[in-house]
Amino acid sequence: MSHALLEHESLEPSVSEVVLDAAAIATRVKEIGRRIELDYSRCDSELVLVAVLTGASIFAADLMRAISLPVSLDFVALSRYAPGQVRSEVRLVRDVSHNLEGKHVLVLEDIVDTGLSLNFLLEILASKGPASLHACTLLNRPSLRLAECPIRYSGFEVGDEFLIGYGLDYQGRHRNLPYVAAVQFD
Repeated sequence: MSHALLEHESLEPSVSEVVLDAAAIATRVKEIGRRIELDYSRCDSELVLVAVLTGASIFAADLMRAISLPVSLDFVALSRYAPGQVRSEVRLVRDVSHNLEGKHVLVLEDIVDTGLSLNFLLEILASKGPASLHACTLLNRPSLRLAECPIRYSGFEVGDEFLIGYGLDYQGRHRNLPYVAAVQFD
C-alpha cells in the first residue's frame, strides 16, 4: 500500500473507470484455461492450482471451470504489510495442505506488482519437490517490478492506477465486483 493510500484510509474510493469489463475477463480466463489444458494434457502427474488468498480466489474458481483436466485446488496466504508500516517482509501466513512432491504446480495470483511476494512463494513451493512449478496471474503490472518474475500465463497488463474488483480490494471490500476498475479517492 502506498503512502498516498495510507493518507486516505478513511475515504471510500469511487470508480473512475472500468478498466476490464466482465465479458473481457471471462473471455481471457477461458483462453488461459485452454492454454493450461493444452500444456498440461500430456503430463503424467496431477496438476495442483495454488491460489494466493484472498485476491486470487475468484480468478481461481473461474479458471478451474475453464480447464477440463482433473485439477486440485489449494490455497496459501501471504502477508506483506505490517500494521502501521508501509512495507515489511513477506511472510507465509497459511501454507498449502497438499503434498506437492512430484506434482505439477501452478500458482495463481490476482495481480503481480513488485514480484517480491510471488518470488518468495515460488521459493517456498520449489522446496516441496514439485515436478514443475509455474505462475499464472490475471493482472500483470511490470512497471512496479522490483524482482524478476517467471510468469508463464498472464491475462492483462495494467498500469499504475489503484484497482478494485474481481478479487482486488480496498480495505477488504469491493472484491465482489464482476469487473476491474480504477478508483479515485474523494
